Amino acid sequence: MEKRLYKIGQGKMVDGVCGGIAEYFGLDPTLVRLGWLIFTAMGCSGIIAYIIAAIIIPREPGWQ
Repeated sequence: MEKRLYKIGQGKMVDGVCGGIAEYFGLDPTLVRLGWLIFTAMGCSGIIAYIIAAIIIPREPGWQ
């Protein structure tokens, strides 16, 4: 079975992007969220990256 990147529906904070990335790479979602926060603090490019990811990454199948 092929591994796919999805936004998660269960346990999401904003739109499920960080949780989906953490699930894809087998990481703790808190670490991914902290990394995103640090990335954002270094010039606000993290906000733009999150918005783009939220638009591009599809929702998890069965997400209501």
